[in-house]
Amino acid sequence: MGDLFRSQEMTLCQLFLQAEAAYACVSELGELGLVQGNLSTKSAAATRWSGSCATWREEIRKDGIPILDTGDNPEAPNPREMVDLEATLEKLENELREVNAYAESLKKNFLELTELKHILRKTQTFFEEALHDQHMTEEAVGLMTEEGMMAGGQAAGLRLQSVAGVILRERLPAFERMLWRAEIDTALEDPATGDKVLKSVFIIFFQGEQLKTRVKKICEGFRATLYPCPDSQAERREMAISVMTRIEDLNTVLNTTVDHRMRVLMAAAKNLRLWFIKVGKIKAIYHTLNMFNVEATNKCLIAEAWCAVDDLDKIHLALRRGTERAGSSIPPILNRMSTREMPPTYFRVNKLTSGFQSIIDAYGVASYREANPSPFAIVTFPFLFAVMYGDFGHGTLMFLAALWMVLREKQLAPTAKLSEIWATSVNIFGSGWSVRGQFNQSLTPDQIRTQVRGIESLQLNPNDAQAKAWRANPYPFGLDPVWQVSGNKITFTNSIKMKTSVVLGVIHMLFGVFVSLTNHLHRRDMLSVVGEFVPQVLFLLGMFGYLVILILGPSTLAGTATAPRTCSLASSTCSCSATTKPRTAAPPIYTGYQGLQTFLVLLIIPCAPWMLLVKPLILRRRQQMLARGGAMMGHQQPQPQMQPDAGVDGGDQTELGMGQQQDGGNNIHDGDKAVDIGEVFVHQAIHTIEYCLSCISNTASYLRLWALSLAHAQLSEVLWGMVLAIGLKREGFGGCLALFVAFSFWALLTVVVLLLMEGLSAFLHALRLHWVEFMNKFYKGEGYKFEPFSFARAELEISANE
Repeated sequence: MGDLFRSQEMTLCQLFLQAEAAYACVSELGELGLVQGNLSTKSAAATRWSGSCATWREEIRKDGIPILDTGDNPEAPNPREMVDLEATLEKLENELREVNAYAESLKKNFLELTELKHILRKTQTFFEEALHDQHMTEEAVGLMTEEGMMAGGQAAGLRLQSVAGVILRERLPAFERMLWRAEIDTALEDPATGDKVLKSVFIIFFQGEQLKTRVKKICEGFRATLYPCPDSQAERREMAISVMTRIEDLNTVLNTTVDHRMRVLMAAAKNLRLWFIKVGKIKAIYHTLNMFNVEATNKCLIAEAWCAVDDLDKIHLALRRGTERAGSSIPPILNRMSTREMPPTYFRVNKLTSGFQSIIDAYGVASYREANPSPFAIVTFPFLFAVMYGDFGHGTLMFLAALWMVLREKQLAPTAKLSEIWATSVNIFGSGWSVRGQFNQSLTPDQIRTQVRGIESLQLNPNDAQAKAWRANPYPFGLDPVWQVSGNKITFTNSIKMKTSVVLGVIHMLFGVFVSLTNHLHRRDMLSVVGEFVPQVLFLLGMFGYLVILILGPSTLAGTATAPRTCSLASSTCSCSATTKPRTAAPPIYTGYQGLQTFLVLLIIPCAPWMLLVKPLILRRRQQMLARGGAMMGHQQPQPQMQPDAGVDGGDQTELGMGQQQDGGNNIHDGDKAVDIGEVFVHQAIHTIEYCLSCISNTASYLRLWALSLAHAQLSEVLWGMVLAIGLKREGFGGCLALFVAFSFWALLTVVVLLLMEGLSAFLHALRLHWVEFMNKFYKGEGYKFEPFSFARAELEISANE
C-alpha cells in the first residue's frame, strides 16, 4: 500500500550516450519500461516495414488463417539484422504480389468463361422455347433463328442480328425495357475484390449495322460485357462443350494457385506476430532516438527523462548492459538534475489495483506526491456498491460472473446464469419470531400467513414486553424474513436504512478529512494543520458526529436498563440551535442533553471564521516580518536558492505548496510567479464556504445509499410477487407450463433490470460518492500520468489490432 498511497518520488535526469551504443541502450530502456521521455518523428524505414507487416496481416485475415501466437517476446533486433529482415519481407511480399496477380488473371478468365457458359445455356433455352411456342408466328421465328429461316424459306437478308452478354442486376431496371434477359441463379465472384455479385444474361435482336452500333454503345454505357453467341444450335452446342473443357482445366490451375498462396500465407502467419514485435520495437527505438540532442562532435547523444528515484539502480544496470552489447568502452552517464517543473505521477499497480486506479484517474490524475484515494477505494467502493445493491442472491450471481471472468481472463463473454431472489424467498437460518402459538394449531401455514397480513396492529417491537413471540435471538444474517409480513415493514426498513446511510456517510467524509492530514504532514505544512484540518474536524464532529451518536446510542442500548428514551432524532438535532425553550418540547433523548448540545453549538460557530482567517492572517504576518527584515538589510531581496532535487523529494515545500517562497514586498512568490496575499484570502473564503456547505449537502447525498437499496428491494419484491409467484400458485400440467413461462419472464427481467440496470446504477452512484463526497476533502487531481518508454505498449497495440 505504501507505493499506492503516495506516488513514487521522481527525479529529472540527464542522459549521455555514445553514438555507437545509443541504439542498444535505448533498447534496454524500452525493455525495462521505467524512463519517460518525449517522443518525436518516426523512422522512415520502420514505418515502411510496419506497412508491409500490416499488408500481410490483411491478406492473412482475408483467408481466415489464424496468426500463430507462441507467447515469445523477442528482443529488438540489432541494426545489422534490419537489412536481413527487410530483405525477407521484400522477398515474401514480391512472391505474394506475383501469386495474387496470377490468381487474379486466372479468376478473370474463369469469370469470363463462366459467363459465356451461362449465355450459351440461357440463349439455347430461349431459342428452343421460341421454336415450340405456339403464340409465335413462323415469320417471327425465322427472323430470329437460322433453323426457322430454313424451315420457312425466309430470305437471308431479312434475318435479325443479335448481341448477347451479361450485366449487373442493379443496372437492369433502366436496361430491361429494350431487351430479353434471364437471371443467373448462382452468384459470381469479382476477381478484383473477391466479392460475390449477381448478374443476368441478356440478348438483343436488331437489323442493320447502324442499329448494331447504337446497341453496342448502350451496352458500353451500362458496363455490360458482350460475348459471341453463334446463330445455329449446333454451333452453340459445340462452343458450350469447348467452354466447359476450358473451365475444368482452368479450375485445376486456379486451385493449384490458391493452394500455393495459402502455403505462402501460412508460412508468413507463423512469424507475423514476431515481425510485428520486432518492427514495433525498432520504431519505438528510433522514435526515442530522434528526440536526443546531438553533441557538436557527433559522438554523443544527450536527452532528459523522468524516472523514479527507487529505479535509478535498475536504469544504471540496463544502460551498462546496452553498452556491453554494443561493444563500447565508454560507459553512459546518468545525472540527476534540479528542477522546479512538476514531476509526473507514478503509481505501481497490478491487475487488481489497476482497475481501481483507472476509476480514480478518470476523475483526475493525482498531483505529485498527493494522497491517492485508490487504496481506500479498493475497500470502500465495493462496500458502498453492496450497501446500495443490498441483495445476497443477486450479489452471488454477480460474484459468480466476476469469478468466471477472472478465471477466463481475456475470453470475456456475457453470462446468463439465473437464480432466485434470496432476500425475499429464502429463509436460511430460521426466523427469531414465532406467531403459531397465537393461532389455531390446525391452521395451515398459508392460512396463518393470510391472517398475519390482515392484522394491521401486529408490530414487531423488540422492546415490547408484551410481545411473547420474540425469542431474543436476532437474525444472524441480513434482515429477518418475518419483516416481509409485518405491518410496520416499510417504516422499519426505511428508518434503519436511512440512519445507516447517514452513519456511513459521516464516517466516510471524516476519513477523507483525516487523509488530508497526511497531505499536510507530508508537505510539513503545520499551518494548514492548525488553520484547516483542526476546524474541519471540529465542525464535522460537532454537527454530524453528534448525530451519529444519537443514531447509534439507542440502537446499541436497546432492551437494556440504560436505554435512552424514544425521541425524534430530527427534533433533538434541531434543538441544538434553539435559544429558547419551545412551548411543546419533545421528550429528551437522554438526561442532561441540553448542556452538551449548547457546548457543541459554541464549538461549531467559531470553526468557520477559524478556517477563513487564521491561515491568511498568519501568512500576512510572516510577509510583514520578512519585509521588515529586508528593509533592515538594505532593502535587499532574498534570492531563491536552488537545492538539489528541489521540488522533487517534497522536503523543501512550504505551507503554500511546492516551491513557493516569500519576498520582502507585498507578494508571495510561487516559483517565478508572484501571488497577491489578497488572492489567498479569496481562495480561503471559497474553500471555507465550500467545506461548510458541502458537509451538509454531502451528508444528504449519502442518503442515496438508502434510496437505491429501497428501490432494489421493492423491484425484487414486485418481480417475485407479480411474476414468479403467479406460476408457483398454479397446479397440474397447466401449472407446469405457467411456471415455465413465468420463470422465463422473471429470469429475463432479473438479469436485465436487477442485475444489469440496477448494477450499473449502483456503480455510478458509488462512483459519485467517491469522486465528490469523499475525494473533495483532500484530493486535487491536478497532476499528469507517468508514461514511460516501454516496449510493452507496442505489444499491447499489436494485441488490440488482432
